[in-house]
Amino acid sequence: MASVAELKAAIDVALQQIGDGQSAVQAAGEKLAEAQQTLAGALEGSGHATVEAAQASLTQASQELEECLAATLVAIEQAQQYVATL
Repeated sequence: MASVAELKAAIDVALQQIGDGQSAVQAAGEKLAEAQQTLAGALEGSGHATVEAAQASLTQASQELEECLAATLVAIEQAQQYVATL
């Protein structure tokens, strides 16, 4: 079984990896927002169903990224609470 110090060190590594993941998710969200604006500008005035579907899909993707970030915040909090009990 790992020592408390080893366990804390492993959790610290995991927390850093979560932080790296959060940065990647935030960057992806920014790129999706840019794409959504570009698409909206390029297709302004088009009422075609596929354009509306593309915009809806981008909106859904952005919302799911926000949910991902929220979940990672919960994971960090829970891991930190566990470390506090060690």
